[in-house]
Amino acid sequence: MTSLHHRPLRFGLGVFTPRTRADWVAKARRAESLGFDVVSVSDHLGMPAPMTTLALAAEATERIRVGTLVLNTQFYNPTVLARDIATVDHYTGGRVEIGLGAGYDKAQFDAAGLPWSAPRERVDHLERTVEELRRILGGPGRAGLTPPPDQPHGPPLMIAGRGRRVLRLAAEHADIIGFTGTVPVRDGEGLRLGGLDEITRQVDEVRALLGDRARDVELNVPIHRVLASGPLGDVTDVWQNNLDLDAAELAQLPSILIGSPRDCADQLRERGERFGLTYFSVLEPEMEAFAKVIEELR
Repeated sequence: MTSLHHRPLRFGLGVFTPRTRADWVAKARRAESLGFDVVSVSDHLGMPAPMTTLALAAEATERIRVGTLVLNTQFYNPTVLARDIATVDHYTGGRVEIGLGAGYDKAQFDAAGLPWSAPRERVDHLERTVEELRRILGGPGRAGLTPPPDQPHGPPLMIAGRGRRVLRLAAEHADIIGFTGTVPVRDGEGLRLGGLDEITRQVDEVRALLGDRARDVELNVPIHRVLASGPLGDVTDVWQNNLDLDAAELAQLPSILIGSPRDCADQLRERGERFGLTYFSVLEPEMEAFAKVIEELR
């Protein structure tokens, strides 16, 4: 069960619907029992605070890792964020993984009373955040943390995005590189699901940039849908992303699995080998369907 780079496959679950403590505990335990390796939370106003929720999910479970997919770094002072990450990693026994992004939703900035800056400035802040987290969590700065992170070099960092500069930053600094499977729509307002050529170009560019780091870095992609065999023409929306791909184009994407659990497992293996992907993050509504694919793979 290995990919092009001979890393074990890992499976994450992005959770976002629970509203009560009991709901979160039940969902985290269910994810663990189904064989997921990581349960992740997002970072949006109007949803539970991510770091607090990670601590709860870890306390309710025994082995599953907990992570963010992803933190909007514009919301945080890097030094304060490092303190919070260190504390949660310590309290969870070193089970934390931190996904970071530059922020893309203007409405979230408006709701927080934060200025909506140009993409260049948002990526600048993402880069500063990554550098500070590395310095504080995994370098000499950890000596001043009380408590320090449990993981000796700090939690693994994922950088996720779709723009060339973010992906270059990820190739230079990240332990995990997250491809979103999306691209901006032509008028610049919103996102759409990328076609195979667009996703292939992103992955190829990153792998070229990684150079000697390629064997040390995980490549992650979301699994947007797990579909039984049927008319793909009925698929008109993929989790709030605009869709202008026909059925044949959809069927080629690494983020879409179609058929029986065995068929889906074969597709995932093939796409993992082709793209060098070893880490797949499933959105919560696909949890039970994808768990059957995990059974086939393991």
